[in-house]
Amino acid sequence: MKLIIGNKAYSSWSMRGWLACKQSGLSFEELITPLFGEDWDDVRLSENFAPSGGKVPILWDGETVVWDSMAIVDWLADKTHRDRFWPKDETARGMARSMTAEMHSSFMALRRQCPMNTRKIYEGLTFSDDVNADAARIIELWAQARARFGSGGPFLFGTYGAADIMYAPIVSRFQTYGFRLPGFATSYMQTILDHEWTMQWMEAAQEEPWVIERLEKTEASES
Repeated sequence: MKLIIGNKAYSSWSMRGWLACKQSGLSFEELITPLFGEDWDDVRLSENFAPSGGKVPILWDGETVVWDSMAIVDWLADKTHRDRFWPKDETARGMARSMTAEMHSSFMALRRQCPMNTRKIYEGLTFSDDVNADAARIIELWAQARARFGSGGPFLFGTYGAADIMYAPIVSRFQTYGFRLPGFATSYMQTILDHEWTMQWMEAAQEEPWVIERLEKTEASES
């Protein structure tokens, strides 16, 4: 398999696709394409990118191409064993699927005003009401998952799975922008940050030479 991703410093969706590949346990080749470089228009129309419309991540599995992080999770779950990604318990699995779907489609204010940037740490920021509402909803979801289904381990549903993969870039954002979180959420964040694969991703991001200036800024303000 071949996974095409964008910059590790900035590309939250690439991080999800990459973590999904790691979770699958299958061998894959990782190809990083710097986003929005001088030749970006040509790159995103190339043979590797064309099926996705120029978006990352893209997984090539033989002649099959799968794009979009959630599609990649499902493809890899089908190839391996669904228990690698989803809780065995039916009720927990229903919540995990709903949480990942909400992550996939929601939290636009947080995404827009606090873009992922694993190389920055801000302090003393204040956020818009919309961003605070997004953060509160995420914390609520984490609390429900941990309280109802987290007894088997430190992750959202006990063991590491698709929900943790989808929310890992949110953990990164909360760290970057200095969000103040309740104790259980701080503990969960640290669990994700200390995970071997998260650490590998973050360390690689630090070594990247590329800078996207518009993603080096935030719409949040200093308090």
